[in-house]
Amino acid sequence: MIEHIKQQINNSIEVKKSLNPDDIFKSAKIISDALKLGGKVLLCGNGGSAADCQHVAAELVIRFRSSVQRQSLPAIALTCDSSILTAGGNDIGFDNIFSRQIEGLGAKNDVLIGISTSGNSKNVINAVKTAKEKSIKTIGLLGCDGGELAKICDYSIIVNSHETARIQESHLLIEHILCDLIERILFSEQFK
Repeated sequence: MIEHIKQQINNSIEVKKSLNPDDIFKSAKIISDALKLGGKVLLCGNGGSAADCQHVAAELVIRFRSSVQRQSLPAIALTCDSSILTAGGNDIGFDNIFSRQIEGLGAKNDVLIGISTSGNSKNVINAVKTAKEKSIKTIGLLGCDGGELAKICDYSIIVNSHETARIQESHLLIEHILCDLIERILFSEQFK
């Protein structure tokens, strides 16, 4: 079992080493630019990716690091309101629970981050399509080969793995790097 544990750790490290830093930086810049223009960050995903949405929203609204004193940044995890999610699932179908929220909450200077380990989550695909109709920039945080979402998102960060656990571990690293970069870009005076 110890060797198995070591192998899992090494697999995770190797997947993370294959990430493209340019894609992460471009995405952080897009998010920062949206926030500078008065937009907000909208996030959607399912299961563990839904939890990631809440995590990122909390890091932006509250703070990422305690050493940076900054204003709250507007971010909404579209995965949190149980009344909206259950009414949407019941009344208009689970495939539309995020797109309907974007229809009501999304605005031109916003950015949508869709998180999907497969790249093929139908409700995230529909959210991206609705966001694009509203001129909202879209970023896919994806796994495998990026799936359908890689084809329709404005920008994608793809974790090149087919193991959900490795993808999710890498997504968390990417999310933390994004939050770090956003603070560094928007509050650069605190990093001198």
